[in-house]
Amino acid sequence: MQRIDHPLLSPSLGSHKTLTSFHFGKPANTVEGGLKIYIQASLHAEELPGMLAAYHLKPLLEAAEAAGQIVGEVVLVPVSNPIGLSQRVDHKPMGRFELDTSENFNRHYPDFAKEVLPSIQGKLSSDAAANVATARRAMAEHLAAWTPDTELKSMRKALLTLAHDADIVLDLHCDCEGVMHFYCEETCWPQLAPIAHFMGSQAILLAKDSGGGPIDESLSGVWWRLAEALKKQGLDYPLPQGCCTTTIELRGELDVTHAYAKQDARAIFSYLEHIGVLQTGNKPTVPAALCQPTPLAGSETLRAMGPGVVVYAAEPGQSLKKGEMVAEIIDPIDQVATPVLAGVDGVFYARIRDRYVTAGCEIGKIAGATAFRTGPLLGD
Repeated sequence: MQRIDHPLLSPSLGSHKTLTSFHFGKPANTVEGGLKIYIQASLHAEELPGMLAAYHLKPLLEAAEAAGQIVGEVVLVPVSNPIGLSQRVDHKPMGRFELDTSENFNRHYPDFAKEVLPSIQGKLSSDAAANVATARRAMAEHLAAWTPDTELKSMRKALLTLAHDADIVLDLHCDCEGVMHFYCEETCWPQLAPIAHFMGSQAILLAKDSGGGPIDESLSGVWWRLAEALKKQGLDYPLPQGCCTTTIELRGELDVTHAYAKQDARAIFSYLEHIGVLQTGNKPTVPAALCQPTPLAGSETLRAMGPGVVVYAAEPGQSLKKGEMVAEIIDPIDQVATPVLAGVDGVFYARIRDRYVTAGCEIGKIAGATAFRTGPLLGD
């Protein structure tokens, strides 16, 4: 194992943060047939289950490496957002948005296809693997030429530099309260279906460009965007999906237990065994799916029509029918209880943790099977 500390740009005199990555195996491009797997935790820094899962995954990877069982490279970043982790206001963690800019830590990553398309034209051939290597080199050159002028941008550059040439990226998050669920680009789903099954996902939300520029889609979207751009120009060069990414929501913010974390670390380990990155002599059977994928555009975000105390009638993971009560908003001044009803059939996969809301606040989400939304599909 190799530990690498990546210093971030200092935002102020006497202040300096570091991003730390752990590297197992050998760089994938030096191993015949080896893959590069990149795993990061807690980009939204108050979402802690991924950190604990990384804590339990690390010794499993160390043991596998010591036994010579890693084919390719696994990169683990257990704390991917040291900026957000240090932010607190009135004793409360503020790890989703950077306080300086109010930017979401998991938005505004670059559109690599737009950046690298001009530099790869004229360099492609009928060799699909060579074309993937050409695109990755162009991404690396773009990142090397980027000079960040803020701490936040320097962190984005560091994460992308570690992950841009990965074959598979697992981004570990969690919701406020929820069940295990996945966000995944449509082009990546066939390759990543097994890990959703290993981890027992109860909702799987698929989209092609969900909007906002999250890191996972910055890394996976470049491939289908480049392929489409080349076709529009009449260029028939093979360019496969060079990177498959998924955002894994490890239940809720309070689901930080050794039992869950060990279970999740073992599921990730089993997936790496399944795809041959870990050759332990064990080829685990992929568990049966607990749910079918649904479109992210079919996910209903429930909102409060007025202020009050939230009392839930439905629990995360519950299957609901349209019209069933999800929650009540209680106004104790006017003695009014306003129901919040499901607008679609589907699994109630996430809800907020606070129990007082103002008008228009999000209440929860239901994974419906029929797409009905357009535009940006992710929340703030």
